[in-house]
Amino acid sequence: MTEALVLLPDMMCDDRVFAPQIRALASERAITIAPLTQGDRVEDIARALLDQLPKRFALAGLGLGGVVAMEVLKRASNRVTRLCLIGTNPLSEPPAVAATREPMIIGAQAGRLQEVLREGMPPEFLAPGPARLEITNLLLDMGRDLGPEVFVAQSRAMQRRPDQQGTLRKCAVPTRIIFGVHDPFTPAQRQDFMIRLLPDAQLTVIEEAGHLPTLEQPEQTTATLRDWLDQPLVLR
Repeated sequence: MTEALVLLPDMMCDDRVFAPQIRALASERAITIAPLTQGDRVEDIARALLDQLPKRFALAGLGLGGVVAMEVLKRASNRVTRLCLIGTNPLSEPPAVAATREPMIIGAQAGRLQEVLREGMPPEFLAPGPARLEITNLLLDMGRDLGPEVFVAQSRAMQRRPDQQGTLRKCAVPTRIIFGVHDPFTPAQRQDFMIRLLPDAQLTVIEEAGHLPTLEQPEQTTATLRDWLDQPLVLR
């Protein structure tokens, strides 16, 4: 039986961040886009999602979605058939980085969400090219639609996110890591670190992408996801 596919979007993103993949894969399997809007701790978000998700599913997460995906795996490894992590990080947030979120949280609460989103998305977080402006505008649209309360809650979740090294070491399902070369948030050395935690995982490096390969290089990302979904299942 074909597994359902659950996609977890990045911070301040919705289903539009996976639009090319949804169009390509929806005819092949059931797809659920799970919003990360139910709590201000990764643990609470994962707990709420598990009450709504299928009994068994393939799980792919982008950015914050990857952080939540690891927590879902930790809590319900018997329900996750395979794992894909895109531009994400298994480590807890360093205090110095967590502190930089405070001015942004204050700005969002003060009615300056659009300004905060622009400051948090420098051009360098996407690969150079003509698609940069269009993708940035889409991100601003998604962030505006989700609103300041979601921004604050997701910022708090990132600040408090748990270390998931142990979760990845225990991972026993087909796993794919997708990395955009131009991504400043999850540099190459961080992906190498994750591969060491997941010795059986496969790494796909996308040369002409930054933090959002799903939109920057949609065809290559979709092909990678399809290959991952076609990997033999581990029966448990």
